[in-house]
Amino acid sequence: MFCHLRPMRRLCLEKIFPRWFPYSRALSGAEAVNALRPFYFAVHPDFFGQHPIEREVNENSLKRLSVYLENLQKPGFKSLKPTQLTFYVRETDQSSSDGQEPFSTSGFRAVKFTLHTRDLLSTVLYILNSCSLSVEHIQSLNTNVHTQPLKEAKRMPDRPIKWDKSYYSFTGFKDPDEDLEQVSRMETTLTSWLDNNGKSAVKKLENSLPLRKELDRLKDELSHQLQLSDIRWQRSWGIAHRCSQLHSLGRLAQQNLETLKKAKGCTIIFTDRSGMSAVGHVMLGTMDVHHHWTKLFERLPSYFDLQRRLMLLEDQISYLLGGIQVVYIEELQPVLTLEEYYSLLDVFYNRLLKNRIPFHPRSLRGLQMILNSDRYAPSLHELGHFNIPALCDPANLQWFILTKAQQARENMKRKEELKVIENELIQASTKKFSLEKLYKEPSISSMQMVDCCKRLLEQSLPYLHGMHLCVSHFYSVMQDGDLCIPWNWKNGEAIK
Repeated sequence: MFCHLRPMRRLCLEKIFPRWFPYSRALSGAEAVNALRPFYFAVHPDFFGQHPIEREVNENSLKRLSVYLENLQKPGFKSLKPTQLTFYVRETDQSSSDGQEPFSTSGFRAVKFTLHTRDLLSTVLYILNSCSLSVEHIQSLNTNVHTQPLKEAKRMPDRPIKWDKSYYSFTGFKDPDEDLEQVSRMETTLTSWLDNNGKSAVKKLENSLPLRKELDRLKDELSHQLQLSDIRWQRSWGIAHRCSQLHSLGRLAQQNLETLKKAKGCTIIFTDRSGMSAVGHVMLGTMDVHHHWTKLFERLPSYFDLQRRLMLLEDQISYLLGGIQVVYIEELQPVLTLEEYYSLLDVFYNRLLKNRIPFHPRSLRGLQMILNSDRYAPSLHELGHFNIPALCDPANLQWFILTKAQQARENMKRKEELKVIENELIQASTKKFSLEKLYKEPSISSMQMVDCCKRLLEQSLPYLHGMHLCVSHFYSVMQDGDLCIPWNWKNGEAIK
């Protein structure tokens, strides 16, 4: 009886969706990437420079999506676990907010969806439709596909045929409707996730321990040899990758020790491009060869000179604005080179000189501001600093700062109090669960970390003993065994 069901299902699908069925067999990985170009353009982290939380959420979600797409293309895969993703989608000409959260004043909206697809075509269509992006371009990817318009994709049901339960009982296949129903009514809880992933994390962590020791040794040796303040990484590369980068820097030090010693007292950051950062850190681009690194170290004296001029420029701006301090906050601003930041400050300073604002000298001492290039109106951050656009109107700037100054002082005081509480809770959590390390991603605020740790301290979580725990926006086991949990994790019975 059941031996004909699968062929029958195929015939039914061809009959009901003649314009889609041939394509589902032909879409390749390269074509899928091509088809998702509008999506990548709308969510790429590089476009969220002034919004670090949204940028990091998109960056993490893109990593998980990449893994999902790779697994879909593996030969012989049967089914994938439902994957819930969140993206912040930029407002573009072809996107609309139908059925989604409204756009914020920053020009993007949050989109959440759960992937539970079985082929590349349905995955691509589901992603585009979830983000209210056009699917019309997909038909041009393969000339064998029927040429009828693809506008109906949005209304195409995911599973038009509902099989009898006996089919799944007999064949052993999972009932997709049942899976989807379960996903829609259940949330991952912290205890259930740790039960499912704790042993895997422990094994990965144990395997990474020798490399972690090697990383610490290399870092200490190079820091001492070059008299550096610190060595850091901008991105969450794995331990093996970091060791490789330090070995590379070590070989260069053997060849050009005197040149590299020009970085005495500096912090070296491994990142995507070489140069000096806005705060004076030496950036080593991981894709650059030793020759580029050597040239950078040779140019450090001229960078130090530019850094002194930049600090003078900050002081001059501060003087014109009643003593408010100009700061650069790495976690909240895009990564700028020293030259880029100096140019931004210079533009703002010249505008202030042309339009003198009558601030009383030192009346705003103790307050802070950061300078932005992609905002058009000033704002006050919850942490107490002012976000000031380089091209804002000076008259509006004066009115805004004066009316918000008291609120800014209160926010800064609350930030300091919250930071003390956060540090105390991190220490208490680390001690209670015997954690090797407890840290958070830059996009997690102190308030979110405090809320997370308070609730953690109420739990009994034996899986955390000796682990590296990262508070993030999602659940994940990193390649070296670090456990990532969302700051707003749920616990107890699954929510129905």
